Amino acid sequence: MTAGAPTSAGARIGTPEPAVAQAGQTTPAWGECPPAAPDGPPRDPRQRCATLRVPLDYRAPHGRSIEIAISRIGTARPGSRRGILLSNPGGPGGSGLDLPSQLATVLPREVLDRYDLIGFDPRGVGHSTPVTCGLDLMRQFTLMLPYPAPDGGIERNLAFARDTAAACAEHSGDLLPFVTTANTARDMDRIRAALGEPKLSYFGLSYGTYLGAVYISMFPGRGDRIVLDSAVDPGLVWRDTWRTWNQAVATRLPDLLAFAAERDAVYHLGTTPDEVRRTYDRLTSALDRQPLPNPGGPVLDGNALREITRVGLYFDGFFPVMAEFWQEIAVAVSGSTVDTAVLRRLDRLLSVGGVIGGSGTGTAEIPADNHVAALYAVVCDDVAWPRSVALYARQVAADRRAWPATAGMPSNLWPCAAWPTRPVEPPVTVTGHGPRNVLILQNTRDSVTPLVGARGLRAALGRRAVMITVDQGGHGVVGLGSCADEAMNSFLATGALPGRDRFCPAPSPADAAARSTPLPYIPSAGPL
Repeated sequence: MTAGAPTSAGARIGTPEPAVAQAGQTTPAWGECPPAAPDGPPRDPRQRCATLRVPLDYRAPHGRSIEIAISRIGTARPGSRRGILLSNPGGPGGSGLDLPSQLATVLPREVLDRYDLIGFDPRGVGHSTPVTCGLDLMRQFTLMLPYPAPDGGIERNLAFARDTAAACAEHSGDLLPFVTTANTARDMDRIRAALGEPKLSYFGLSYGTYLGAVYISMFPGRGDRIVLDSAVDPGLVWRDTWRTWNQAVATRLPDLLAFAAERDAVYHLGTTPDEVRRTYDRLTSALDRQPLPNPGGPVLDGNALREITRVGLYFDGFFPVMAEFWQEIAVAVSGSTVDTAVLRRLDRLLSVGGVIGGSGTGTAEIPADNHVAALYAVVCDDVAWPRSVALYARQVAADRRAWPATAGMPSNLWPCAAWPTRPVEPPVTVTGHGPRNVLILQNTRDSVTPLVGARGLRAALGRRAVMITVDQGGHGVVGLGSCADEAMNSFLATGALPGRDRFCPAPSPADAAARSTPLPYIPSAGPL
């Protein structure tokens, strides 16, 4: 086999691992990081950054190269250092360059002493060579994830899919076929080698769990201690992954309804969860009929409220913002005219609460739609999607009846249904071949990566993995004070995995109050 040539994971098992990292290996030149996002979390002053060059197409390792931006916070105790802890925050399309700064606030000293924390912007993302489709994020807010029309029609979604696929090809057609999970895993191995490490440890959140599982399946001997938080089922990528959101949102939404009902004296949405749900349904129906204008932001129609609410289910810490948001929507739709003061409060709630992250304006280096373009590139080029419009229409209609909270969006067509290229290789088969060195962490009521997906990943990894399930809602386990934190910290510090799968009760109210979000990480447009 030619060094660096892609093959399926199954072909790799039982053979020497591919020497992907050897060609063109260089030592990073660490320096100042690019300016931090103004709406992002604080950056640790110790964090340094560098750039690596990697092949665009690993089948042609000496052909065109692209840049990968990486970051590092070195251990304060080199004498205790074990190696590197590489990380990914999810997405696809999420920037990981500042994730070391975030992890440094969450991980205990016994873990931080053992590792240099390494982050990176995956290929196509952020300060790595970025992709763009030239999209207007505000104007097309409720089409990025394909909510059908109020009557269930998908004609507008079909037009958006075709137009977006063509725009992506026009703006980034030379890059798109190679912005894939498998190639990002190969880039991770280049990072490992460039840092002079025989192995890498890894923390992956959400989509990052799939990326980590792909890496250790492609390079089973090069992973050291692997933590996968809020897991994606590798057997469902990608269209069937989105379809799991139907059940996931239906399972998680009652947590928000109960929160609002218990505080009816504050929010006036209903005294029981059922009453609050009826209020919410009334608001979405009202906005379906008559959207609210929102100068400078997305139009607030029923689908915008559905999507904002879906994202508001990520963390319990968003619940006060969401309940107040619903309350303000109720005020806005009850009058004969729209109160501009209410609209300003709605915009403040969304931005201050972090429910809708990012300015949508971009920078000179990073296109405004970069995270969405990278999302489309990965999910459309990892695996081929069905092209039958009739198939999507049938499934949308069925899911609208069965799962009204998500309104058919998870089953609808993406630009992938009209994508201009086909995948350059089959998706990697995630397997259990390799050492027992994987810890999976999962909440029972995750609205984004549901428990059924984590069980799928657990089954795929077999004896390699142990899973800890926590009886709580929300997307992300680490940092909330459950027994999963103790297990992860012990594993990263000492290598000790639990002997078998475990179930954790929800953390105590005192522990939960200590941190209202698992990491100081706010999702932007990446669904995972």
